[in-house]
Amino acid sequence: MGQRYYRPIASIDHARPEGALPLAGGWAWFDRVEEMRRDGPARLIPAKSAPAEALERLTAPRDAIAGIGMDAPRLMGILNVTPDSFSDGGRHHAFDAAVAHASAMAEAGADIIDVGGESTRPGAQPVPEAQEIERTAPVIEAIRAALDVPISIDTRKERVARAAVEAGANLVNDVAAFTYDPALAPFCAQAGLPVCVMHAQGDPATMQDDPRYDDVTLDVYDFLAERVEALVALGIPRARIVVDPGIGFGKTRTHNLTLIRRLSLFHGLGCPILLGASRKRFIGDIGGTPEAADRVPGSIAVALAGIAQGVQIARVHDVAETRAALALWRAVTG
Repeated sequence: MGQRYYRPIASIDHARPEGALPLAGGWAWFDRVEEMRRDGPARLIPAKSAPAEALERLTAPRDAIAGIGMDAPRLMGILNVTPDSFSDGGRHHAFDAAVAHASAMAEAGADIIDVGGESTRPGAQPVPEAQEIERTAPVIEAIRAALDVPISIDTRKERVARAAVEAGANLVNDVAAFTYDPALAPFCAQAGLPVCVMHAQGDPATMQDDPRYDDVTLDVYDFLAERVEALVALGIPRARIVVDPGIGFGKTRTHNLTLIRRLSLFHGLGCPILLGASRKRFIGDIGGTPEAADRVPGSIAVALAGIAQGVQIARVHDVAETRAALALWRAVTG
């Protein structure tokens, strides 16, 4: 018998049946799971028919990450200090503009600021370490001096992460799942840092050439499961690991939509889930908004779809708009 995977059918309805189980200790619940497998069709079963180990991971409350509780939806504000970002055309590349934008996102309700100095848009080329440090460390230091908000460094490189942490960063967010620089994960373990591990097929320069999967949901799940176990073995506790299925990183529109529909499966990893779909191209293709800056409504729609499945962190460009939408969503659903 092949491996079985258990996707909770998440609900946020106020009419919660007796015996329903909490999803990751959060705002959603479930009383059924989809039992998925590679060697046959999926089937819907009562939640309590799933193995006890699977239910434990699906229901256990998640620990705080970088001091942020995971018992409510959280927003990670994106700060690209690059001249070639796909989403904002380098508007926040300059030091003063970057710090001002961080302040604006914090005031708008960002729970954490994610600073990145290397574009990971499709076709992007690697940035030298020294240049990436020059872009990110001073900005992080200024944010830390001005704001009482957690800061994430979005990097694949140990030297960049080390400089960022020395400047005041609290979390390392690696789009390469700690496979690019073998020194990065040991540094995070030694420093006691929480981390975010993301799935990507290929690197930014080539990832959108021709992405293929046997089963995109299960392939991404297995990859993240393996990376989580590898990080745990290196000394990073599961409680300090966030997982990200990597929407738009080596995926077609169909792959992206399939992953978003089945996001609740990733609760089975026993980690908080981050959804980073903001302003991605598939949102523009479906919503008829070719310009990235016009994709705010579509980005909010996708973020709320993820939060309805218990996703704890939405990584967004448009913090104020997403925070307002989330307040209305919670008022209506709560």
